Amino acid sequence: MANEPLDKSNGGDDWASALAGQEPTAPKTSSRPANFAELGDGETNQSGNQNLDFLLDIPLKVTVQMGQTSMIINKMLQLTQGSVVELDKAAGEPVEIFVNNKLLGKGEVIVINDRFGVRITEIISPSDRIKSMG
Repeated sequence: MANEPLDKSNGGDDWASALAGQEPTAPKTSSRPANFAELGDGETNQSGNQNLDFLLDIPLKVTVQMGQTSMIINKMLQLTQGSVVELDKAAGEPVEIFVNNKLLGKGEVIVINDRFGVRITEIISPSDRIKSMG
């Protein structure tokens, strides 16, 4: 096969030019203007809403971070049931609310019927969310 002549119909000229250190010649093509449909006035019809309905069932991971701390392994190994781990937040300070590990806002911890919850007190602006991604 190495001694066979290059088939020009399969781009042989391009390969020969490349091996000789030359730029391959561009194939001749015809061009015509693209035709695009007119854009509407931005209103969404009922079928447009149905196209987005599938997004409503996507599960999201919501995490509330009450605080954090650092400790050495020796101290961590000494933790037992009933040990208290001190966090870097004071009682009553707002907690951070994350959705899929991205900061969404801040809130306050509440208790309803012996269950913890979070009341959202602040939503982070879109520009601040973008800044926190970087």
